[in-house]
Amino acid sequence: MAYCGSRERAEDLVQDTYVRVLSKPRFLRHDDDLGYLVRVLRNVFISQYRRDSSRPALATADEIDRFEDASVRQPHEVVEGRLVYEAIAALPPQFRDALVAVDVAGLKYHEAAKALRVPQGTVTTRVFRARQKVAEMLRPDASAEGKVSSDRASLLRTH
Repeated sequence: MAYCGSRERAEDLVQDTYVRVLSKPRFLRHDDDLGYLVRVLRNVFISQYRRDSSRPALATADEIDRFEDASVRQPHEVVEGRLVYEAIAALPPQFRDALVAVDVAGLKYHEAAKALRVPQGTVTTRVFRARQKVAEMLRPDASAEGKVSSDRASLLRTH
């Protein structure tokens, strides 16, 4: 969800990732299954993003009215969760990748470093900075330039 910003698109991304992985049998070494899947997920996302950016935009599921399953979570929790994922999706790619690998996928820092093919210290720094940027974007007094809009910020303050 951090890559896509919506549950539906994230589910499609996961399905596309599994199609890509299962279409060609591969042998994994060094028990790096999760890191491999994260790399493939990121590559599928990048491929889809490039393909979609060259085509005219269509209406997304977020723009169409739909019903949420309120029995699972309270409405304010749903809004807060969406705001967090939107903030993560708005991060620069290197910060988003590190944050998704560690905080969303649950990889340890050394596993994320292997999956992203960067030193572990780089992952640590990127995760720290990404968390700071997300916190800044979710602050109630954040401005509208690339951050949470004032109506969303006021929604956060009321809940």
